[in-house]
Amino acid sequence: MKMISKNIRHLRNLKNLSQEVLAEELEVTRSRIGSHEEGRSAPTIEMLIKLSDYFKLPIDILLRNDLTKTTDSSFIEIGNQRVLFPITVDNDNDNLIEVVPVKASAGYLAGYDDPEYIEHLEKIKLPFLPTGKHRAFPIKGDSMLPMKSGSYVVGCFIEDRNDIKSGKTYILVTLNDGMVYKRVMNNIDFNNSLLLISDNKEYHDYSVPINEILEIWEFTCSINTQEYSEEELKISSIISMFNNLGVELKSLEKLQY
Repeated sequence: MKMISKNIRHLRNLKNLSQEVLAEELEVTRSRIGSHEEGRSAPTIEMLIKLSDYFKLPIDILLRNDLTKTTDSSFIEIGNQRVLFPITVDNDNDNLIEVVPVKASAGYLAGYDDPEYIEHLEKIKLPFLPTGKHRAFPIKGDSMLPMKSGSYVVGCFIEDRNDIKSGKTYILVTLNDGMVYKRVMNNIDFNNSLLLISDNKEYHDYSVPINEILEIWEFTCSINTQEYSEEELKISSIISMFNNLGVELKSLEKLQY
């Protein structure tokens, strides 16, 4: 109960609301808000739903995560809800990027909005990256030659779909096709979709409705690992490769295969 109490107070303060105003918004009494914030009573299921709908946050995030260090920029819009978007930093307060391992990429669709899943990904620091939230994704297949299967693409998170630029390449997390790396034509104004184009012309172009795009990351740089065998393309080998390249790496809790 202590977690939800702190979270209600913090989220209210983020919106610069008094207890009275929040109570009016939720159609409850001010004393009820005070009781929840002070930990004297636990919110009912009905109250949790009200809080979830108002702050546009899933109930499990309200209950399981300490939000007291978050700001409004710590959340991203997905559909009609916001989810916690963890940005991890090192001891120097520099942003770290998560590496999605080859063998864990299939689970990314289920875990992309789960802070616990993201927290357990390996972290690296690439000091030459521009500002923004970055993540590294493995490439599968040959649809984007000369980018070969096994390479890693580092992408910068795009929150506003209006920022998608035609002709650039993106990593897209899609509802029906999973995670793909394609060149994109922005047809949102035309038919509310994105046209995904493979650089390898043996593959056909196809459109994806914008409401089926869960995440989109703009290409920043690639890391060529194609000289490694499939067996070597594990997170331990990627770590070794980064170290050999002089890339600063912070090893956190490792994934178990």
